[in-house]
Amino acid sequence: MKKERQPYLRQLADFVRTVLADAARTIQGWSLKHWLQAVFILGIVVAFIVFVDVPDLSTLRSWATHCDPWFPIVFWLAYVTLTLFPLPRTIWTVAAGILFGPVEGLLLALTALSVSAAISFLVVRRLLGDWMHPRLVHPAVFKLNAHLERRGWFAIASLRMVAGVPFSILNYAAALTPVPFLQFLLATALGSIPTTAMGVFFGETLTTGLNPWAITATVVLAAVGIAGLVLDAKLVRELP
Repeated sequence: MKKERQPYLRQLADFVRTVLADAARTIQGWSLKHWLQAVFILGIVVAFIVFVDVPDLSTLRSWATHCDPWFPIVFWLAYVTLTLFPLPRTIWTVAAGILFGPVEGLLLALTALSVSAAISFLVVRRLLGDWMHPRLVHPAVFKLNAHLERRGWFAIASLRMVAGVPFSILNYAAALTPVPFLQFLLATALGSIPTTAMGVFFGETLTTGLNPWAITATVVLAAVGIAGLVLDAKLVRELP
């Protein structure tokens, strides 16, 4: 088994080196306009992460008091905006259950995260997709990407069911693969239902009492997601 893995690991290392070297050459060839645009965008992202605090529950309750009856819209827009960046979305999911209850909270959270994922995916693919596409024929990733193009929804849905997988990072990574947009969006919406429901219901139990079933269900769903990833990896290995 180790002997079989060594050639692949060498291919993968070569793929990473090739992509990094191509990226360095591309950046070196940028015009001043491209540099200014990159610095501006990077500055916005860094400033957002550093200076924008994720609001705590008391702040959200204050928003609810001042914005009612517009608070659901304000909350939804804030959820969409903040989850575009690599910031934890757990507080928003739990807060949805506390502030809106299980039904409305789940609806708000699922629609917001789906829209956020779609925006992130489309922006990253627009900016980097054409540059990355010709590099996906490398032997180290060709078979995997061919699989993702056909059955990428299964891998995405499985990853969404594992609570520990960063939401925004998966959006960015998926945009650089051949996964079709509609498959990505549908897999995100459906695959996120279990963990989002658990977060919303957990938030709701904070006001009504702890429900051990919520904890049990979270563990079970994570196990199901991991099992899906194992099955998906097996399908990749069995490709001709």
